[in-house]
Amino acid sequence: MQSFRDRARRAPLAAVLASSLAAALLAGCASSLPAERFYSLTAGAVPSAARAADGGAAPAQAPLYIELQAVTVPQQVSRNQLVVTRGAGRVELLEQERWAAPLASEIGQALSLGVTSELGAIDVFRTPTPEQATVYRVSTNVQRFESVPGQYALVDAVWSVRGIGSNSGSSKVLTCRSMAEERVAPGYDALVAGHRRAVARIAADISQAIRVQASAAPAAGAAACPAAAQSTAQSAARTGA
Repeated sequence: MQSFRDRARRAPLAAVLASSLAAALLAGCASSLPAERFYSLTAGAVPSAARAADGGAAPAQAPLYIELQAVTVPQQVSRNQLVVTRGAGRVELLEQERWAAPLASEIGQALSLGVTSELGAIDVFRTPTPEQATVYRVSTNVQRFESVPGQYALVDAVWSVRGIGSNSGSSKVLTCRSMAEERVAPGYDALVAGHRRAVARIAADISQAIRVQASAAPAAGAAACPAAAQSTAQSAARTGA
């Protein structure tokens, strides 16, 4: 029979072994958890040079101010996880594939980067501006944001532009719709890149509308939606989108 002293000696060793085993089990569980990946609509985006004014119109005098207000998105996709379509009426939330910021913020930042780089403008949202400056206020309501891995990325948005300021001439609001669909290869990196291209196309439409408003004389009347946005809206109306 073991003496009390022998049992007392072995008790610390057993405790050490139990602690080591528990630590090993915890480490194994931690290492088996899938890693989370984060995506952004602006990461890696290359600002494009400002285009020449359409139709031979004179470019607006610098600086050009825009105010890109907070973007709204459908509740189904207003979350951190990527939401993908797997079949008719069925969607999946991808716990390990996430946006680096809320989706509405990601779209807003991408639009701001696209418009300011296109026009050489300054986004003054929540920033004071000179009293005599004209600010082109942009509101964007994303009505559809669809992600189908290996097939397409789609962004359907209604947006408006309104010149605010003493030199803006008319205070009428120009409201347009742009729907951009991009074919994508398999994989979530390709899916996010497709959405980045789609948002860039919408930013180009908004930029064109601002450019026309900034270069038009006050008495020229209300500006029209860009041709791309108009043709998309007409197509959507015919298909019942």
